[in-house]
Amino acid sequence: QVQLQESGPGLVKPSQTLSLTCTVSGDSITTDVSYWTWIRQPSGKTLEWMGAIGYSGSTYYNPSLKSRTAISRDTSKNPFTLQLSSLTPDDTAVYYCASSIGIPWLYDYWGQGTQVTVSS
Repeated sequence: QVQLQESGPGLVKPSQTLSLTCTVSGDSITTDVSYWTWIRQPSGKTLEWMGAIGYSGSTYYNPSLKSRTAISRDTSKNPFTLQLSSLTPDDTAVYYCASSIGIPWLYDYWGQGTQVTVSS
């Protein structure tokens, strides 16, 4: 059973950089054809795909967020991380990590989500 758990600050200030970690258990982030994704959902809005890192280390980003987003991984300890810079209140959302095998956009497992509020 794969389990994902997001962690990070719940409150950040505008212009700062958000750093979130997804801790993975029950699988390896280097498992063949696995993809490890960050998704967010602002209150009252639909889910927004932010980006992903693949089993080989390749990264994929939402073009609308690409200039502010970085996804990385630590293959020795198995987490993967999201950094989102130049925060504004519009980045306030519940942030989720998710995993998939084979087809990147068909998610097999999700974390429970973590609320991030951008406010001064």
